[in-house]
Amino acid sequence: MFGINGGELLVLLAVAALVIGPERLPGYAEQLGQWVRRGRELLRDAKSRVDEELGEEVGDVDWAALDPRKYDPRRIVRDALLDDDPPRRVTPPSSRPMTGAAAAAHAAERGPAAAPYDDEAT
Repeated sequence: MFGINGGELLVLLAVAALVIGPERLPGYAEQLGQWVRRGRELLRDAKSRVDEELGEEVGDVDWAALDPRKYDPRRIVRDALLDDDPPRRVTPPSSRPMTGAAAAAHAAERGPAAAPYDDEAT
């Protein structure tokens, strides 16, 4: 909490008690308690409003999986490289050239042809 350990916190509380004095200390303690209660109430209201606005879908989210401390770039790359792509269907070339409708059907099955490569283009 703000880089203060337990011993330092006790010293600060003792100094505050001496500076404020025993007459005003109960009033300040009561005011601090009211602020804490009001802060808790505000947080509770904000949480209920967020839950109401986002709906039921938020309850299904696995927040632990989205924790940035679990982000490991090596695992993500390894998983991406090890993903199995669906196998390609290889068709053997025919021994005679196709013409007409057979050639058009074969070209449509293969998909668009790759663009020609020009090594002198800038």
